[in-house]
Amino acid sequence: MKKYDKSKFKIKWLSSSTSDAWLKQAIEHPIEVLIDHAHCERKAAGVALQLMFRYLCEPGLSEVLSPLAREELEHFERVLSLLSSRGQSLKQLAAPPYGAVLAKNIRKDEPSRMLDSFLVAGLIEARSHERMSLLALNSPDKELRALYKDLLQSEARHFCLYWTLSEERFERRIILTRLEELAQIEASALSKLHPYPRFHS
Repeated sequence: MKKYDKSKFKIKWLSSSTSDAWLKQAIEHPIEVLIDHAHCERKAAGVALQLMFRYLCEPGLSEVLSPLAREELEHFERVLSLLSSRGQSLKQLAAPPYGAVLAKNIRKDEPSRMLDSFLVAGLIEARSHERMSLLALNSPDKELRALYKDLLQSEARHFCLYWTLSEERFERRIILTRLEELAQIEASALSKLHPYPRFHS
């Protein structure tokens, strides 16, 4: 495995760095991680659409989230195509607790629910960006390295988009305080490596 400087992948949103154990697990199980990646792209599109429907009359929201949902589905289709080229197809995988833990910590009252929804979506995008960065550098599979490298710019833009949506609607002080709390929860959800290789395990 190539050596890398984790500081290169430090993202302000995240309060922890991905472990060497996760990277080793992901590299050893590339197809399972790729299938889970497809599910992640599908779910990310679903989150954007869900927010559009929940906040249907929120000014400027659908104009941002509709293109985001389309791009996530384009990524989903690209991963499906790569799987197909390798004789693989999408299949159900047992989900790690990561997403459920974050969803559980989204507050129910508005406008807190809106803020938390933006920040949780942004945290997931930020973690995806960090892990794609590591795989783009360290995967022994040239085609997978190219895939993850190509998707990096989009992932970075996506978590910045959720930050912008938050900043347009909430005071920065409130955003930063809540982001710190949610980032700690996100890090805790990844503190113990899931036994099955997943993108957010």
